[in-house]
Amino acid sequence: MEAQRRLKSSAVLVTRLGGLGGPTAFALAAAGVGKLVIAHGGVLTPSNLNRQILMRGDSVGQPRAPQAEETLRRFAPDLEIVTYARDVSDDCVGEWVSQVDVACATTPDFREHYVLNRECVRQGKPLVHGGMNGMEGQLTTMVPGRTPCVECLVPEPPDWWDPAGFGVIGAVPGCLGNLMALEAIKVITGFGEPLAGVMLTMDLEAGTFGRYSLTRRADCPVCGC
Repeated sequence: MEAQRRLKSSAVLVTRLGGLGGPTAFALAAAGVGKLVIAHGGVLTPSNLNRQILMRGDSVGQPRAPQAEETLRRFAPDLEIVTYARDVSDDCVGEWVSQVDVACATTPDFREHYVLNRECVRQGKPLVHGGMNGMEGQLTTMVPGRTPCVECLVPEPPDWWDPAGFGVIGAVPGCLGNLMALEAIKVITGFGEPLAGVMLTMDLEAGTFGRYSLTRRADCPVCGC
C-alpha cells in the first residue's frame, strides 16, 4: 500500500508517445502514477499505426499528442495529464523535467536524448533510458551522481544512426516500453532493483537477453566525476 501511495503522488515525464513511449505511458497509467507529463510533436501517419498504441486509425493527419492524451484519459479518468504537442528541446526541457520525479527518454532521436540527459543531471532527476532498432533493444536507469549518463556511454550519435527513422515491428518497442515503465515504477516505489549502472540488452530475433555493468566516464562533459 505504501508503494501504491508513492505512485499516486508521483509524476513521470514521457518524451514522445510512439512505439516506445506509448506502451511506457500506458503501463504507468495502469500502475497508478498520479501525473504524466507527455510530449510528442507532429501528426499521425499511416506508417505509425503498426506500433503507436495510443493513436487511432481514424485520426491520420491529426496531431499525435492530443490523441495520446485522449486515450490515456479514457483509460484512467483520474490521471493528471500535462500534454505538450512538441518534441523536447533546450528551450522547454527545464520546465518539463522540473514537474516530475522521473523522466523516460523514449525518443528515437539521439539529439533529444542528449538534451534530456543534460537537464536530468542538472536537476538531479533519474532518467530511464531506452532505445531499439530492428529486433534489438537496450535499457538502463541513470541516477545523477551515481551512474553513467547518456553521454558517458554515447558521446556523439553513432555513424549508423539515421535521423529519418528505421524499421520496426510494433511488438519490439511494446516489450521495451513496458520494461521502461517498470524501471520508473521501481525508482518511485523502492520496490525491486532498478537497472542503475547496468545495461539490459535484448535480441528478440534470437530470444536472448544480456546484462552488462556500466562505468562513469571521468572526462564526461555532463557528469564527469
